Amino acid sequence: MSTTGFDRELARGSAELLRTKRIELSDLEIPAGRGWQPLHEKVTEVLDGHPAGIGDVITRLTTLQTIMDELPPSPAANRVSAFNELYLKITRRVDQAILTGVNEPDFLELLDVEFAKRYFDALTLWNDDDEETPDVWEVLFKRASDTRMSRLTAAMLGVNAHINHDLALALIGTWNETGAPTDDLIHPDYLLVNEIFYQEIPPLRRGFSTRWQLELDEFVGPLDDWSQRMLVTVTRARAWDQGRRLWELRNDADDFEQARRTMDRAGSLLAEWAIIGDRLVTDAGGGWRRFRRLFGRRPTSDLAA
Repeated sequence: MSTTGFDRELARGSAELLRTKRIELSDLEIPAGRGWQPLHEKVTEVLDGHPAGIGDVITRLTTLQTIMDELPPSPAANRVSAFNELYLKITRRVDQAILTGVNEPDFLELLDVEFAKRYFDALTLWNDDDEETPDVWEVLFKRASDTRMSRLTAAMLGVNAHINHDLALALIGTWNETGAPTDDLIHPDYLLVNEIFYQEIPPLRRGFSTRWQLELDEFVGPLDDWSQRMLVTVTRARAWDQGRRLWELRNDADDFEQARRTMDRAGSLLAEWAIIGDRLVTDAGGGWRRFRRLFGRRPTSDLAA
């Protein structure tokens, strides 16, 4: 038990239970060899070292997008490429925000770099067939070629991993350089990213959606946009709080790692539930169209017929 009141054994037990439940839900084994074959060497090259600034982050994400779009199962169908596309779009907007004026531009750029490091490190671990790949990223990576899973869900799995696992760690990395905040100057800059998500996710979501998912999106009106705004708000607020709690553990490597592992396992279980939800929604496509014929405006194809 640490002086901060962190119960390492309780956290370890929670982490193991979460992992057990995730494995029970998962119906897909880790591919033999893992890695980003047949472009393993290209991925190794682009991920060599850590980015020096947000411009370098954007360059690497852009190169990765080209690589991911060439990976199996077919051009632009790799499920990790869906998240990378969203992440690149958000990062470009953050770069613009830094240039146009924020309270602490150095903080926001450093946070962006620390954030990207976690994603790049996860890609590298998977590329090297390393079992230390965070579970929350493994859930997405092992389904890179799984075309049963929608690109929309794939992108959201990446967002889940990045916010529910990486963001708190990125805050710790940033505060290691700047010190933990003692006032409210940087928090508005942190919240600015929420606004970028609010603006960018709805069009990206619709771009990733299948035809019948677009019909569902139209049917529920602004509800999807509102619910995703709430999700971004809650998860990023939670990441800030998690960062604050982890900061208290930073001088105890064992406690810190156990807390990180528990956070990782919780995010990975959430990801598996999201995949189950995706399966249910996808399988319900035919039923949805029948429901739409009975209770809503018929699809365009039916009207044309």
